[in-house]
Amino acid sequence: MMDFDKLFQQFSTIKAGVIGDVMLDTYWWGHVERISPEAPVPVVALDKRELRIGGAGNVALNLVSLGAKTSIFSVLGEDEPGKELDQMLADSGIDTSYIICSHTRKTTNKTRVISRNQQMMRLDSETTDELGTEAEDALIARVRDYVVTERPAIIIFEDYNKGVLTARVISEVIALCREHHIITSVDPKRKNFFAYRNATIFKPNLKEVKDGLNLLIDEVNLPALTHIHQLLKEQLQHSISLITLSEKGVFCQEKENSLIIPSHIRNIADVSGAGDTVIAVASLVYAAAKDTSVMAGIANIAGGLVCEEVGTMAINKERLLQECKLLMK
Repeated sequence: MMDFDKLFQQFSTIKAGVIGDVMLDTYWWGHVERISPEAPVPVVALDKRELRIGGAGNVALNLVSLGAKTSIFSVLGEDEPGKELDQMLADSGIDTSYIICSHTRKTTNKTRVISRNQQMMRLDSETTDELGTEAEDALIARVRDYVVTERPAIIIFEDYNKGVLTARVISEVIALCREHHIITSVDPKRKNFFAYRNATIFKPNLKEVKDGLNLLIDEVNLPALTHIHQLLKEQLQHSISLITLSEKGVFCQEKENSLIIPSHIRNIADVSGAGDTVIAVASLVYAAAKDTSVMAGIANIAGGLVCEEVGTMAINKERLLQECKLLMK
């Protein structure tokens, strides 16, 4: 029987790095009472504005929420959203000393208009061009400095296709981690899907896997998913596949050991940010326990819990602990 109290206490001894695309999530909450006379669209009367940390920043936020000492690596614009985001990250207890600011890039800012707990519109302001050689050099150098001085247990790659994780950054940071025996985990996107060779944990969702491998499958069962793991491994040479299956739960395979863990019944309010929570929790649990079934089970519970909240939300450590004791007997 797993001692969850002891496991969760270990989180505070773990150093973790997150590299990837950070973003600012802006929420405009309001109410609708009429349709605009100018066009057939609702008029939203704004009640409040809320800023939240998104993207790779949300992964870091989840790690800090679980007690891990967390550093983040990314490139922000020299703009107001960048200043707000950097301050929010630092205020949350995340080490931002490795962040690079660039006058040639915008900080990704996603503005969502919400009424009656439903998203009505999203406005995106961002730069999605890949980093240039100079910025790549600086980012890799900062990761190298972190690895040598801090000796983290794990580095998480959080890819949102915004240009920070280039093929070169990915390959050089993974090679650096392998050299120093650091666990690497990946939350990929389509563009660099097969650039993450030799990572430890590869965590796509089922749609990303089907798109990446160009597969047309309807059956979601253990034989089909085991076959997908083998196809991925042929190209990536990674150690562990952790595939999220939406409402069907998660699939996990390491070597010949594979399993599907069904999701638990939840009142789903919003799935945004669930993938960030899953990769953060899975990475931290694996770094502490080195047990893939425990990793998948706890990550599955965590992903469901954050879906009960509207918008991106970091996992609550105490609630997750209680749910693990209740559901993983």
